[in-house]
Amino acid sequence: MTDQELVARAIKMQEFSYVPYSHFPVGAALLCDDGTVFTGCNVENAAFGSTICAERTALLKAVSEGRRTGWTAIAIAGRGSDFCWPCGACRQMLYEFAPGLRVLAAREDGAFETATLGQLMPHGFGPLSLQ
Repeated sequence: MTDQELVARAIKMQEFSYVPYSHFPVGAALLCDDGTVFTGCNVENAAFGSTICAERTALLKAVSEGRRTGWTAIAIAGRGSDFCWPCGACRQMLYEFAPGLRVLAAREDGAFETATLGQLMPHGFGPLSLQ
């Protein structure tokens, strides 16, 4: 799957977002080394702390279906002119399973920038660093 195709999957997921408070739909698509893609969207809640981001939705779907390794890239797409980078909570959750993950941060027009999760969390920690 190309980066553009992965971004397109993330953009498509925005239509499933539940965003009555922020009105900012976000979609995500998590690519595995065997070509499997787990998708997600953000789901808001009146108790704001209970809101879940699109990338964590995709991550939880992957883990809940038995996939904890082999993640190669994640595309995150938001509406607007800014690139949609993952928040700190999402960065930490993703780092737990794939510190070397490529992150594609997309904006509404489909343009995107790429960074590694390690670049986004230069001194990140996870299970490997706790051993």
